[in-house]
Amino acid sequence: MHKSRMAVVVIDCKSDDLDREMEFWAEALGRRREADPIDPKYRDLKGPASEARVLLQSVDHPPRVHLDIETDDIPAEVERLTGLGANVVGDCKGWVVMEAPSGHRFCVVAPQRPDFEENANMWM
Repeated sequence: MHKSRMAVVVIDCKSDDLDREMEFWAEALGRRREADPIDPKYRDLKGPASEARVLLQSVDHPPRVHLDIETDDIPAEVERLTGLGANVVGDCKGWVVMEAPSGHRFCVVAPQRPDFEENANMWM
């Protein structure tokens, strides 16, 4: 058995100024800006703990939005999603990039939100 759920909406930004992108999306979504980013490639837009995270990511590919599915067992979740028709695209920094049958990319990641244990779906 393992748990998973949708955790993060990732806005992939092909931009030389991620802070400018953060300003726009923070205002557009009514989110607070990350005060001191730890990694220059990412900006976290703070919102209510009950809502999915919104993360901006600097990328080299065309801009798009993708979802992160958080899980306590990445291999088991990848197997479950593959069984539903998804394909593995590759591994990246400890998470797995996948593609849905529709062609949409998404990532399978370790737990990201503090209420994961009590609110994730249980799979057998």
